[in-house]
Amino acid sequence: MMYFDLGLDLFPLLAAVFAALVCGLLGNFLVLRRLSLMGDAVSHSVLPGLVIAFMVTDSRNPLVMFLGAAVAGIVTVILVEVVKKYGRVESGAAMGVVFSVLFALGVLLIEQAAVRHVDLDADCVLYGQLETLVWYGAPSSASELFQWSTVDAIPRQVLTLAIILALTIGMVTLMYKELRIAAFDPALATAQGFNATIMHYVLMVFVAAATVASFEAVGSILVIAMLVCPAATARLFTDRLHSQIFASVVIALICGIGGYFAATIIPALFERDAVNAAGSMAMVGGLTVTVAIIFSPRHGVLSRVVRRRRLASRVAIDDVLAAVYRAAESGQTKVSITSLNLLLTPRRVEAALPTATRKGLLRREQQDVMLTEDGREAARQIVRKHRLWEHYLVEKAGFAPDHVHDTAEQLEHIQHAPPSGPPTDPHGREIPADEL
Repeated sequence: MMYFDLGLDLFPLLAAVFAALVCGLLGNFLVLRRLSLMGDAVSHSVLPGLVIAFMVTDSRNPLVMFLGAAVAGIVTVILVEVVKKYGRVESGAAMGVVFSVLFALGVLLIEQAAVRHVDLDADCVLYGQLETLVWYGAPSSASELFQWSTVDAIPRQVLTLAIILALTIGMVTLMYKELRIAAFDPALATAQGFNATIMHYVLMVFVAAATVASFEAVGSILVIAMLVCPAATARLFTDRLHSQIFASVVIALICGIGGYFAATIIPALFERDAVNAAGSMAMVGGLTVTVAIIFSPRHGVLSRVVRRRRLASRVAIDDVLAAVYRAAESGQTKVSITSLNLLLTPRRVEAALPTATRKGLLRREQQDVMLTEDGREAARQIVRKHRLWEHYLVEKAGFAPDHVHDTAEQLEHIQHAPPSGPPTDPHGREIPADEL
């Protein structure tokens, strides 16, 4: 049984993908500039711009609607700055105030009798009209594909989104350097000869354009989700902008295609009714962020847990090696595990001994342990750093000699040690040489 219908599914899917791509591209620069909420503000504030443009011109011409939305987007940015400056509130609060008021204004205008005949209601504003983008002229054969009647039947929303996507790709390509510098360091951008403020407004105009192009097709929910989710997900996986942009495009495709199939095709396989496509795509976007939060190799929860456990294991091994080394300084060639448990803790000793033995740092003889050659060298470096840090804290930081041990105990595990000091530490103990 065929569950994908060319006339019913092709252009809703394309509209979803185009909207996800254009919003995902622009969202990278919003996320980098910590202006994600600004995308939310613009996506809501274009509503009164759309309605006012219709009321003034009594026309739904795409150019007129775009101009109304673009003006509303610019007004939103200006109002946010005004509220932030004169209201003395932080930027998130200013954005929240502006977009909620402007969105409420748009809803009130829609309810007026003057625009009551416009086919735009609350559901359309939130969820869009993906399900209505039917290709009535869908060809029944390949020979009909390039006939004018077939092409002319392509939904206007899809063509508009395709144009805005092409313009956005062109803008990002031509102004990549300027956008990158303005995102990371606006002062440097100005010093290099291009105004960061102008770049900000250019970005906001394109955000407004993407919003108005996506608004009718996919609604505000998906616009907001796609402005944030692909870029935020990509940011968790990479710290390089070009890699982030590429990853956000891939994630946007996953959200668009995966969300649409999850809403329409998959329910049909189980003889279930389709669900709202825009909502499903937003859910997929949220799922990608969740997966990134958990599994990201650098910033994910699992990677942080693994790194913490590895660090705890390394610190425990360092402490055991240092304890055995100090015992060897007093003439003990072997140290009992019971003594180590008293010096440290049984839990840390138990965690360190198997790994240290496996790495060839310790040799175990029943209930006693001793250092191997590799272990003695590693332990010597640890003790050296500890005693150098004690000297540094006393001489440079003004610590009392009897208050430096605990701090030096923490600092000894870092990779680098202070510059070489005297032959002994503040307690008169020999500082091991850097190299044997």
